[in-house]
Amino acid sequence: MPIIMAKHAGFCSGVSRAVNQALKLAEKHKGINTLGELVHNQSVIDALAQAGVVANNLSNIVSKEVIIRSHGVSPQVIDELKSQNKVIYDLTCPFVSRLHQKVADYSENGLPVILVGDPAHPEIIGTIGWCKGQTYIVNTIEEASALPHIDTALAVAQTTFRKDLWQSVCEVLKQKVSNLSIMDTICTATIQRQSAAVELAKQADAMIVVGGKNSANTQKLYRTCKELCSRTILVERAEEISSGFADIKSDIIGITAGASTPEWSLKEVVTRMTDIEKMEQVTPEEVTSVENAVENANADFMAQVEATMVRIHPGQVIKGTVVQITEADVCVDIGYKTEGRIAREDLADQDVKLGDEIEAEVLKSKDSDGYVSLSQRNIINRKVWDELVAKYENHEVVEAVAKDVVKGGVIARINGVRAFIPASQIALRFIDNLEQFKGQTLRLHIIELDQQKKRIVASRKSVLLEEEKSKKEEAWNKLEVGKVVEGVVRRLTNFGAFVDLDGIDGLIHVTDLSWGRVKHPGDVVKPDQKVLVKILSLDEENQRIQLGLKQTSEHPWENIEEKFPVGSVVEGKVVRITAFGAFVELADGLDGLVHISQCALNRINKVEDAVHVGQDVRVKVLSVNPEDRRISLSIREVLADEALDTDLDDLAMPSAEVEVSEVEEE
Repeated sequence: MPIIMAKHAGFCSGVSRAVNQALKLAEKHKGINTLGELVHNQSVIDALAQAGVVANNLSNIVSKEVIIRSHGVSPQVIDELKSQNKVIYDLTCPFVSRLHQKVADYSENGLPVILVGDPAHPEIIGTIGWCKGQTYIVNTIEEASALPHIDTALAVAQTTFRKDLWQSVCEVLKQKVSNLSIMDTICTATIQRQSAAVELAKQADAMIVVGGKNSANTQKLYRTCKELCSRTILVERAEEISSGFADIKSDIIGITAGASTPEWSLKEVVTRMTDIEKMEQVTPEEVTSVENAVENANADFMAQVEATMVRIHPGQVIKGTVVQITEADVCVDIGYKTEGRIAREDLADQDVKLGDEIEAEVLKSKDSDGYVSLSQRNIINRKVWDELVAKYENHEVVEAVAKDVVKGGVIARINGVRAFIPASQIALRFIDNLEQFKGQTLRLHIIELDQQKKRIVASRKSVLLEEEKSKKEEAWNKLEVGKVVEGVVRRLTNFGAFVDLDGIDGLIHVTDLSWGRVKHPGDVVKPDQKVLVKILSLDEENQRIQLGLKQTSEHPWENIEEKFPVGSVVEGKVVRITAFGAFVELADGLDGLVHISQCALNRINKVEDAVHVGQDVRVKVLSVNPEDRRISLSIREVLADEALDTDLDDLAMPSAEVEVSEVEEE
């Protein structure tokens, strides 16, 4: 007897939540009333009654505390209960609450709403109370076709309505309403159970639908299965299954259940089928597990059913589909006998939507409400650590925000993980005040990682060194001997000036600063001064660059004969005195010699008797020798010329006076 259990069957998260909460409230308040039956399943109602949860109508509520069932009620009912000073516990299914909110928002200004569902169902009755305009209720395609023409309306569905029928009704409504807004409010669990039942009914020879006969959800499942599999029965209890229902030896028997059907009802049906099998003396090997369908399995069918419900354990990572969303948590269908629940603070994405597939870790196989307790936080943490380990092993750069300054360094957060940056690793050079980094986003290398202790040590210095090295390599590739480049003077020494060329330093030796004599580099350049320099030599292996500043200007001996023609008188400064004469600087790097014999009009014994160092003098160019780079100068000839001019002036003055006096006498 191959038996196949539907993938999705039994309590949905909303019903499970309502039942568990009701039982807790019964313990707390020693008896409590529900406004109508909590769910449409007699076995559940009986179990609740034994625990002290009794269903009553609005007119005969006995207890002070009242539970609003999962079907929900209208605002008017809530107001009536408040007027009776009742303590209200609202266990309305989140999908129904969402339906109420949608119709209330849409009809705020009196716009009409079309409710697609059973007009006698408590969910539809309650929803009508939330509509503030005209309300139309249709349950079939024919009823939708009979509607009058409507200008504008919103169409919503009872949360347990058949998906295929809803889609067909909507097609008709599109022809009836000029401006139709459609909102699919069918519960995800309902859709899943209907889809699973359809797939199972297509391959089964006989179908058993387990659930309350007054449950709309279960009735819809029954009709759906009946259309596909003629031998379909609806049972509330296992005893209702007759031994002749199916051919135990050869038929494939499918089992499904509505969202209000408890797990124990399913187990009773399984047990019943096992008993029938034993009476027919069918070997255990013929029974198949839910998971393997018609394949052979163990003899204990109940154990097989439990096995198909997905075995879970704390620490296990599983995937599931979001089927319910509340302010406090999210319920996930994980293919297990009960849904999983993730607290809001344990979600990776707060914008999760119904139908989203998510991955979570099992914290507990059963929490206080009977759900599987799930969390995404640990998965996220593991993924983050896995990423950090990979970045550490690959020496990749990570970004972190500096949060606090502590003794010895800075605390930063790398993807939410705490990391310590020692003070010695925060910059290229020691920095005393680390407060300046607080709040900054830093680029780091992880230099130590202990996943077991959750300990990370990071370095910003390492990144800066690599960036500096990369910049230097890039800068070196741009350099060529003989090329003139721009740099910035960074520091001066007695032997020269260091110039920054895009991150690498080159040296201008003191002899290459100027064509003239330089006592100290500071006489020519200053720190932070931009200069154009010529690259004289490159030694990348030893990281040495020889630069020249004077080489960027014309050599003083170029076109010397044009600059200082023979016979011209020029000014200069005495820069050096020797026994044979005085050297006079005519321009930077250009000295001429005044021989001792040319230093004065009269013969002198020492050059110092005529001139001294630093004295400005006028000299005449006697000769220019570019090849030997020699210029002969004369102070004597300038003095002689000046003396001659003076004598001539003296001789001219008396003659002029005579002529004047002669004119006066005449």
